[in-house]
Amino acid sequence: MEDLKIDQYGDELYSALRERRMVEPLTEREPKITIADAYEVSLRLLARRQADGEVVIGKKIGVTSKAVQNMLGVHRPDFGYLTDRMVYSNGDDVAVSEEMIQPRAEGEIAFILKQDLAGPGVTNAEVMAATAGVMACFEIVDSRIRNWEIKIQDTIADNASCGVFVLGDALVDPDDVDLTTCGMVLEKNGEIVATGAGAAALGSPVNAVAWLANTLGEYGIGLRAGEVILSGSLAPLIPVVAGDSMHMRIGGIGSAAVRFV
Repeated sequence: MEDLKIDQYGDELYSALRERRMVEPLTEREPKITIADAYEVSLRLLARRQADGEVVIGKKIGVTSKAVQNMLGVHRPDFGYLTDRMVYSNGDDVAVSEEMIQPRAEGEIAFILKQDLAGPGVTNAEVMAATAGVMACFEIVDSRIRNWEIKIQDTIADNASCGVFVLGDALVDPDDVDLTTCGMVLEKNGEIVATGAGAAALGSPVNAVAWLANTLGEYGIGLRAGEVILSGSLAPLIPVVAGDSMHMRIGGIGSAAVRFV
């Protein structure tokens, strides 16, 4: 895709983010858009956000679980960027009625890195050695694409449909928990709405982080010490609106809570 169109779509998605409005799927308007094109669009969107003063503090892996892949009709993972404007603390209020368009909540495991990771060739053992700790986490995804009618290129261009994220109540040594079998219980307004386990994220969230490091390595991008890495949803996405509250617990790791206003 020519640079002019890449900039055009990146600017359109940036405006949609700031104005809280949906746009038509890029794949309907550009049937030949490639995954490489979509990542270029996402970088234009990120550049616009950085020009506003946002700072990259991590990365996210999207569409890792079969439940989410089947829900969205997207059958391969992708990645996006996290900025300091996206992060919330455990128990915070998130103003979805003022800041988001069509939000959905997902429970996942966040990795906090203490060492850089640069692919290709990053192994699971290297991911574990580079991780300072893991945390329970909510990611509140949001799509600027009309009614979540997305193909893989649409969600990639839209920063992997990232909205905001909420870090949980504890940082746990990854060696102290089985990240494959650890179970998650997700509650909405006091009722259990989903369960999952670490294995839902590409067989293990460690696999997911290794995939991210190696995929980013193809673009000359590394994971950096101090960054937050969201490893992917462990259960189906849960639509949320103002007035909802959610709580989740992951065995051996901790819990996270968020209220929507």
